[in-house]
Amino acid sequence: MAQLYYKYGTMNSGKSFEIIKVAHNYEEQGKPVILFSPAVDTRDGTETIGSRVGLTRKAIPVDENADMYEIVKGKIRPPERIYCVLVDEAQFLTKEHVLQLTRIVDELNVPVMAFGLKNDFQNNLFEGSYHLLVYADKIEEVKTICWYCDRKATMVIRYKDGVPVNEGDQIQLGGNEDYKPVCRKCYTEAFKPSAS
Repeated sequence: MAQLYYKYGTMNSGKSFEIIKVAHNYEEQGKPVILFSPAVDTRDGTETIGSRVGLTRKAIPVDENADMYEIVKGKIRPPERIYCVLVDEAQFLTKEHVLQLTRIVDELNVPVMAFGLKNDFQNNLFEGSYHLLVYADKIEEVKTICWYCDRKATMVIRYKDGVPVNEGDQIQLGGNEDYKPVCRKCYTEAFKPSAS
């Protein structure tokens, strides 16, 4: 029975690498998969999933008008089947997109694995993350360590010109120069007023 999986983690936890690995494992066995990536994430191009270890993979871009259910349904050619749908940067999905994923699972009986951030740099849930936490059959944390200590990273700090910031638009694409995965303690310490 197909299920909707949400695998969340901070930046640098290997989510995109995991998607590429899962797709490879299915396809090595001759089992077709479909990969999606939100169109807003253009860091590696609009039709590409890219991991920090340098691997990339083609994906179908998802903009606000995309219907992932109809795309998947249109690619099923009996007796062939789709074995899994993989979604990168799922935090950028809308509620409607998440409901489309539930239909892929429930009506087409195709498992869906969505990977993304849970919370933003202000520790607010993204729209996609919120709805995946509500609708997913299984939720799993992809773990990594804090940039500054050896604790588990659960948050992210955004930087501007090397200084931690906690104001600004929720979505601002960036890499290691803009964001660091951190534990709660290091996050709190970064925003404590300095004694002068």
